[in-house]
Amino acid sequence: MNGTTQLNLESRLYKTGYYISLFGAALILFWIGIFKFTPTESAAIKPLVENHFLTFFVYKTAGVQTVSNAIGAIEIIIALLLIFSVKFASLRKYAAIGMIITFLITLSYLFTTPGIWKIVDGLPVTDFFILKDLMLLGFGLMIVQNNRNNG
Repeated sequence: MNGTTQLNLESRLYKTGYYISLFGAALILFWIGIFKFTPTESAAIKPLVENHFLTFFVYKTAGVQTVSNAIGAIEIIIALLLIFSVKFASLRKYAAIGMIITFLITLSYLFTTPGIWKIVDGLPVTDFFILKDLMLLGFGLMIVQNNRNNG
């Protein structure tokens, strides 16, 4: 044995953890997606979006609130895909792909946004709110793998 064990995807504990993760991810995406429709959040994400190599151009084609609304709509759609994937398994793949793309981009803001890292008491710190996306990215990857195993 190499220190790993086979997951029992049919166990009650695994399924409970999976559904807590699924509905938790959906809640976070839905809530943050709704918040993107506010002026406060649209202003807060502007430095992230305008300094990223994949999204810097969007403010040349649309206003700050419009861009934020579009991002919010995408997050809400992913949340709904997650929720409906409980009943319609074919949606799982699309929810997972959306999560992976969203959270890879969000996490990359940690490396493309000037001034996002600061030194506090000798330790590098950042916007810890973005770091939650590490877990959400991992869950998206798990969904893709589970979908391959079960599909």
